[in-house]
Amino acid sequence: MSHFPFEAQRAQFPILARKAQLSSCSQSALSIPVTDAIARYMASWSEKGMDWGGWAVVLDQAKAEFGRLINADVADIAVMSCVSDLASSVGNCLQFDGERDGIVLGEIDFPSLGHVWLAQQARGAAVHFAQPDAGGEIALEDYARLINDRTRLVSVSQVSYANGFKQDIAAIAQLARAHGALFFVDAYQSAGAMQIDVQRDGIDMLACGAQKYLLGCPGLAFMYVRRDVAEQLKPVNTGWFGRVNPFAFDIRTLDYAPGARRFDTGTPPYINAAAVCAGMAMLNTMDMAAIEAHIEHLSVVARDAADQHGLTNTSPRDPRRKGSSTAIRVADSAAVERQMAEAGFVVSARGAVIRIAPHFYNTEDDVAQAMAALARIV
Repeated sequence: MSHFPFEAQRAQFPILARKAQLSSCSQSALSIPVTDAIARYMASWSEKGMDWGGWAVVLDQAKAEFGRLINADVADIAVMSCVSDLASSVGNCLQFDGERDGIVLGEIDFPSLGHVWLAQQARGAAVHFAQPDAGGEIALEDYARLINDRTRLVSVSQVSYANGFKQDIAAIAQLARAHGALFFVDAYQSAGAMQIDVQRDGIDMLACGAQKYLLGCPGLAFMYVRRDVAEQLKPVNTGWFGRVNPFAFDIRTLDYAPGARRFDTGTPPYINAAAVCAGMAMLNTMDMAAIEAHIEHLSVVARDAADQHGLTNTSPRDPRRKGSSTAIRVADSAAVERQMAEAGFVVSARGAVIRIAPHFYNTEDDVAQAMAALARIV
């Protein structure tokens, strides 16, 4: 076994002393800092009765921590309860007229995004799907064939939820920009597990929920919106936190806050913000390049162990072409997930596969032993 660089951080996740949690593509392990942050919220509620000001500060801190992870300013981060809400808000801002009516996305993207963009057909959008090859990967040329001067929006999952395939978002961003299209990235399966730089890669919008590699819990999602893009958009699903001054309580004035804050709506889920703020704060004390390298190494361990046990691996074999997840084809994924849990391995069923999705806190042994257990079960 090679040197494990995150021993001190691993000790912050109590469940790992009892079982191997390898489900970060669905829900990451709970850490002591996140538990403590939730306890602080509950204590403030219990002792003070309410602390709207203090809770709002934590939300701003969470936005700032997310910004640090992706190289964005806090003013360029909006929040809603989930990525579907954020994407729907973007879609409803856009005009799909005769000259620019196209939306391009990948067939491998999470279904919610497909549903959000298909719903825009009622407003004139024409939706086009880039198709994966037999290995579940989409070639850049397939996007190039679909993106043209009629394209309003290109939407891409940086890492596929299904098989972990990692797309070249910088190259796809260039294609979108060359045709004057907006570029939206779903980073749900990548943010917190690999280096992301929205400035370097020319990303217009990037959204991510809290409970996967950001180490939080469901109920809160972040969206980066490039400043000049945000200023052109006027969300129609809105609320008082999207105003220039929410505390003016002016029912007759629909103004839009500068930057991404115009996408904020009603009172946000502050307790969820407290949880994910603590998780991201931990990530931001670490070297994301080292995390990414460790997860790539665990992908090699997973691939080789799957081969050794004769398992059917549907993920890319090159660790540089995938995120954390390694997808193993099984006959009844829900049943296998339950049996794996009984054996001490928390993994994630999705469709016809079981996903083994480690984070920085997982070791080679976690992954190798999970593959051995999976082989025994199937």
